[in-house]
Amino acid sequence: MKIARAMQRPGQTKEQTKLIANGIQKGIDHYKKQQKAKLREMDKRKKKERSPTDDDSLSQDAPILSSDQGKGNKLPWVLLLLSWLLFAVYLLFSQQ
Repeated sequence: MKIARAMQRPGQTKEQTKLIANGIQKGIDHYKKQQKAKLREMDKRKKKERSPTDDDSLSQDAPILSSDQGKGNKLPWVLLLLSWLLFAVYLLFSQQ
């Protein structure tokens, strides 16, 4: 309610302020639910990684995750190299 009052516009009724406060509260509740779900998923993944299993599907998922992370790590370096190359080309043509 404090946030809704702080954002209150001139001429806004109390009912409108209450509706805004309810919307803010619903948004906060929804965010908390999402965070709890993410934490549960992370805990499940950690438990699966810790427990030794003979399931083939788990062993197939692990290399895929590591290869995706490898691609993600290369992208910033490629972009950095590309930007420096373009900068060098710019300097060469601007001096002529």
